[in-house]
Amino acid sequence: MKIKIKSSKNLTLFIIMMVIFIILSAAMPSKFLTGINLQSMASQFPEFGLLALAMMMAMITGGIDLSVVSVSNFTGVIAALILSGSVESSTPAGLAILFAVLAVIAVSVVCGLVNGLLIAGIGVPPILATLGTQGLFIGLAIVITEGHSVSGFPVEFMGLGSGTVAGIPVPFIIFVVIAFLVSVLLSRTRQGFNMFMVGSNPTVARFSGVNNTKVLINTYILTAVLAGLASLIMISRANSMRPGYGTAYMLQAILVAVLGGTDPDGGFGSVKGLVMGIVILQITQSGLNILAFSPFFKKFIWGFALLAIMVINYLLHNYNERKRVMEMNKLKAATQAAV
Repeated sequence: MKIKIKSSKNLTLFIIMMVIFIILSAAMPSKFLTGINLQSMASQFPEFGLLALAMMMAMITGGIDLSVVSVSNFTGVIAALILSGSVESSTPAGLAILFAVLAVIAVSVVCGLVNGLLIAGIGVPPILATLGTQGLFIGLAIVITEGHSVSGFPVEFMGLGSGTVAGIPVPFIIFVVIAFLVSVLLSRTRQGFNMFMVGSNPTVARFSGVNNTKVLINTYILTAVLAGLASLIMISRANSMRPGYGTAYMLQAILVAVLGGTDPDGGFGSVKGLVMGIVILQITQSGLNILAFSPFFKKFIWGFALLAIMVINYLLHNYNERKRVMEMNKLKAATQAAV
C-alpha cells in the first residue's frame, strides 16, 4: 500500500513539474527556456536543497529541525573566520579550505548532538528543542562576530559557490552527490530503515529491537552536517558571512519537504519526491523573478502554498483512510458470508 501511495505521489509531482515547466517555457521562451536561465536555476537551489534534505530526514522520524538555518549560520561564521584568517596569515589556500571544511563538520556534529540529546535523551519535543537551539546557535554566531560580516576568502574557495564543470554549476554537482548519498542512506542502510520505523510507530520500533535514542541522535547529527555543508556553499557564493544569512530558507525547506511528499507525522518521505519538489519551487521562483514579482509577494506565495499543500494532504489522508476502512469492511463481510 505504501509503495502504491509513494509511486502515486511521485507521479503527481512529476506531472505538476512538467506542466509548470511547459507553461513557463511556452509563455516566456526567450527568457525562461534559455541556457543561462537553466544554469542560473541549477546554481540557485543547492543551499536550501541541502536544508530541505535535512528537514526531510527529521520529519521522517516524526520530528522537525527548526535549527538548520541557525546551524548553517553558526558553522558558516566558523568557516568564514578560518578562511579570512588564512588570507591575512598567508596560509596555503588548500590547507585553509580543508581546515574550514573539517571545522564545519566537527561543529555541525556537536550542534546535532545537542539537538539529539535534548530530543532523544531528555525527551523535549523536537519543535521546542530545535526552536531553543535555533536561538542558541544564531546567538553564538552573533556573539563571535559582534554582528559584523566576515569577508575576504581565498580565491580558490569561490569556485565552490560559483564555479562550473563543463558548464554545470559546482553547487548543483555537490547537491546531486549528497542527495544520492542520502537516498542510499534511507533505502539501503539500517539507520535509514530504523528512521522510517521510528517515524511510523516509535513504540513498535522499540519492541522490535530498535534503539530509538540512538536513531534520533544520529538523525539530528546528520541534519546538522547537511546544514553545515550548505553553509560552505552559502559563504562561497556571497564571499562573506554574517549572522542572519539565509533566514528565508527555513520556510522554503519546510515547503519543499512537504511538497515532496514527506509526512510531517513521520514514517514517509523520499529523496526523489523532494528533488521534484525542489525543481517545482525553483522553476516557479524563476518565473516569478522574470515577471518581476515583489520578494514580499513571493513570501506570501510560499506561505500560502505550504498551507494549501498541508490541507490537501490532510484531506487525501482522510480519504485514503476511509477507503481503506471500507475495503476492510467489505473483505470482512465477504469472509463472514463465505463462512
